[in-house]
Amino acid sequence: MLFIGLALVIAVGIALLISADAGTLIGLSQMQTAQLVPLVIILIIVAGGMSARRFRAAELVGGVIGWVGIFAIVIVTYTYRDEIFNVAQRVAGELQPGVALVDAQGGTATFRRGMNGHFEVRTNVNGHETPMVFDTGASTVVLTVPDAEAAGIRTEDLRYIVPVSTANGQGLAARVRLSSISVGGIERRNITALVTREGVLETSLLGMTFLETLSRYSVTQNSLEIAD
Repeated sequence: MLFIGLALVIAVGIALLISADAGTLIGLSQMQTAQLVPLVIILIIVAGGMSARRFRAAELVGGVIGWVGIFAIVIVTYTYRDEIFNVAQRVAGELQPGVALVDAQGGTATFRRGMNGHFEVRTNVNGHETPMVFDTGASTVVLTVPDAEAAGIRTEDLRYIVPVSTANGQGLAARVRLSSISVGGIERRNITALVTREGVLETSLLGMTFLETLSRYSVTQNSLEIAD
């Protein structure tokens, strides 16, 4: 079975060279190289059969089928690698709300709606990971005291003089500037934000001072998409 596996590994290598549009291989065109694949497999299996001990027919057939199955899985996985990666990211988004499905070429990030009905978004504020809730009703990015302190803001030095209205009622907040905020790979600098007093908010909010810098954002039934 070692020779069968070796044959298939060599065949996979040749196939990947062909698919990568590598030009010529040892002076042969891609078409000629592709025609060598079955011949290489046959020669290696025959050579192995001549030098190896005798195997029962059932074992030989079973081994061949097993290696062919592995070979097929490798080829299919390689062929559909981009689609498989996208599916894996979508599954991760469902299992871990706040994790973005990022399309680097399109400059977009997509988030799935959480079980609580909100779009939970994992952001990075001043280099610190900060969970937020997407909220177009918030005129600015709003941080809780713990999130602000984790982002390096000295909350004891702030002046809480800005009145804010939240689901918990009226409160006061302090205006600050964020050095950087990144969401799904989309980064903005020098963004205005508010830090609320302790107990005013349970979760930080991704508000309009960040959202209005985007080229677009859209909400469907179960997904939020933002674009750089």
